[in-house]
Amino acid sequence: MKRTSLYSIHQKLNAKLVPFAGYEMPIQYAGIIEEHRTVRQKVGVFDVSHMGEFFIEGEHAEEFLQKVTINDVSKLVDGKVQYSAMCYESGGIIDDVLLYRFSKTKYMLVVNASNIEKDFNWLISNNTFGAQLSNKSEEYSLLAVQGPKSLEVLQKLTSINLSELQYYTFVEGSINGTNAIISRTGYTGEMGFELYCNNNDAPLLWNKIFEVGAEFEIAPIGLGARDTLRLEMGYCLYGNDIDENCNPLEAGLGWITKLKKEKFIGKDALLNIQQLGLKRKLVGLVMIEKAVARHGYSVMNGSIENKIGIVTSGNFSPKLEKPIALAYISSSFLSKDNSNISIDVRGKLISAEIVSLPFYKGSN
Repeated sequence: MKRTSLYSIHQKLNAKLVPFAGYEMPIQYAGIIEEHRTVRQKVGVFDVSHMGEFFIEGEHAEEFLQKVTINDVSKLVDGKVQYSAMCYESGGIIDDVLLYRFSKTKYMLVVNASNIEKDFNWLISNNTFGAQLSNKSEEYSLLAVQGPKSLEVLQKLTSINLSELQYYTFVEGSINGTNAIISRTGYTGEMGFELYCNNNDAPLLWNKIFEVGAEFEIAPIGLGARDTLRLEMGYCLYGNDIDENCNPLEAGLGWITKLKKEKFIGKDALLNIQQLGLKRKLVGLVMIEKAVARHGYSVMNGSIENKIGIVTSGNFSPKLEKPIALAYISSSFLSKDNSNISIDVRGKLISAEIVSLPFYKGSN
């Protein structure tokens, strides 16, 4: 089991540590609901150093990335971040990713922790362009500073004008004397930043952020609240809502699937899926009663025998103060009357209703 460079800090904070993607990671500190509300109302810091960082460089870097990702890499400019995904020839999702452009010949691809080895091997096997690929996941720590007060906290530690940093852009610069990639991104829906730095610099940076953030009641946040925060936004989680058995069109990721760009891996399959029509769609559900729909629970219409879908993620929403869920529902049902939906919760049918995503509109 691996440990991030901040592991000893989590221990001192009495975090509840659990195995996650091969790492011992903090699932919570004070409690998931309290931590969730801290991010929505104030500012919190996550250790997400388990994420993977690949660098793609060389004259043909853009051409290679156009082939292996579904978004249009040519639309990126220096200092811009792009949300994208990689697909198999079948259209199944390998991973959802963030792509950073430093220059036309240098990019960083950020991947999910559980997929680091699989993703890197797949990229190598499809590198017919001579691009230079390097996996630097073990060298980087990643701190996510999220919440309405995140800018005020971090501005105390850098001369860079963070208010000029637009959503999904980044800069390379000094923060508390540490060289870092400062990115206006996050997985919470709130104003926030993600800081990529060398492992050796991470503990000092973490402690300094908490020192200057004390006046804003800054707090450490675990992966438990990270999950409830992203769920309120309707953000997909790899392994729950998306994987190789689903495609980006049915997962609501059509907006990053650029079917008009030149050939990319999975394009033919996705065009065929689009032409034939989606068999199912990922939708938001709100539970009428206070029972939580968990991953794998069946969605019913009318009776226990009439299954129309399956829950992919579910939890209690601290913001809405009711249970919410994401689920794949049969398109044939969605084209009809959407009433009389229920979730099979351990043999009992609990009423639910389909709602528009996101469940909560963040401040970003």
